[in-house]
Amino acid sequence: MLKGSRVFLREPSLTDYNMWYRLRVESRDFLSPWEPSWNDFDLEKAGFRHRIQRYREDRAADHSYPFFIFRDSDRQLVGGITLGNIRRGVGQNGMIGYWSGARFAGQGYMTEALKLVIPFAFNKLSLHRLEAACIPHNVRSIRLLEKAGFQREGLLRSYLKINGMWQDHLLFSLLESD
Repeated sequence: MLKGSRVFLREPSLTDYNMWYRLRVESRDFLSPWEPSWNDFDLEKAGFRHRIQRYREDRAADHSYPFFIFRDSDRQLVGGITLGNIRRGVGQNGMIGYWSGARFAGQGYMTEALKLVIPFAFNKLSLHRLEAACIPHNVRSIRLLEKAGFQREGLLRSYLKINGMWQDHLLFSLLESD
């Protein structure tokens, strides 16, 4: 568990399904422009079980560290953040991805969560470089990354299939020495 002043982060568990489901459904329109398309199975309990199992396997293999973000005052799920695509060897780097429920966006929860994941990545996992990518017109995401000290490195053309379309992304990075 990673603890901040207003949020705490912990590994997702099966018991989170109902809270996660409600937040994802109510935030669907808010999130769909920024995420891969979800099918009906992704939101079902069986799909969530599969997701949790994959999270556990990835964490055990040191490939990915997913966290759910909870508001400390009432233990309400506000979003998620993942340190994934971890590459060891000469690179020692990973990719940050995140999502926020619509009603919690713009309240600083994701900023605090990101500022908890960064020292975890550098100090606990001994990574050297963190990367994050976002769609060029995702102003909130750009501001979040810049506020956390990430630097814009360039454009990744047709990088990810988001909302059913291949989309360009801006690449940001943060080095352990930054």
